[in-house]
Amino acid sequence: MIAKEYEVHLEMFEGPLDLLLFLIKKNDLDVYDIPISQITQEYLSYLDMMKDLNLEVAGEFLVLASTLMQIKARTLLPSQDADEAEGPDPRAELVQKLLEYQKFKEAAKFLDRRGAEFSNVFYRGAPTFAEEEKSLNLRIFDLLDTLKEILERAEDKGIQVAGEEFPIEEKMQKILYLLEGKTHVTFRDVFKDERKRLGIMTCFMALLELIKLQKIFARQDFHFGEILVYKREPPPPPAIWPGTEEKPSENPTPSPEVNP
Repeated sequence: MIAKEYEVHLEMFEGPLDLLLFLIKKNDLDVYDIPISQITQEYLSYLDMMKDLNLEVAGEFLVLASTLMQIKARTLLPSQDADEAEGPDPRAELVQKLLEYQKFKEAAKFLDRRGAEFSNVFYRGAPTFAEEEKSLNLRIFDLLDTLKEILERAEDKGIQVAGEEFPIEEKMQKILYLLEGKTHVTFRDVFKDERKRLGIMTCFMALLELIKLQKIFARQDFHFGEILVYKREPPPPPAIWPGTEEKPSENPTPSPEVNP
């Protein structure tokens, strides 16, 4: 596990219903007929991975985990009352919450798009800004989904050698070095030479830290597509208008004499 004193807090981190909707879309499931046993198992596996990475897990994630397990228990346990068995589906309340949440999310996206349209009415944006804007479509769960696949090929399968360390700073330098002279690398390229589970997780933490520091950004061209990692270029120096450059004084002030 990553050292406990190192934690990552990201604005891109979304809530428990976002994770649930992500899993439903990823598995191409019907929101009105959620296979609760499957979705609960996947949800808990993502929660475990988030804890291993020391990502800040809000209490709402644990509340929803408890709700999913309660619904799972009610759907698996045989009912002793025939009338109760024909009662309301225990998933109905959860489905209603998901539908309402999805509706508000779509409304929020619409307002964001409208805001972006009007914000560009009076000026032209830089080309690189338009590319970086696409990174806003990338969610933490897209990254975790690919990371989950990469962790499955780790040689040690979670067995940590005593004293084994993978400094995050070294992994950050490694990622920046990979991007030198390239327009981008794939998310999987970042982990290509990592064989140990702890090394993979530390590398992921380094990538999140670089995103947080705005030294790199990641984006997808479409949902569940290949994740691409770009180096964020520093802003150009301010323009200097002709004739405003600072010039050395023609008559510099002499240094005061010091009497011995």
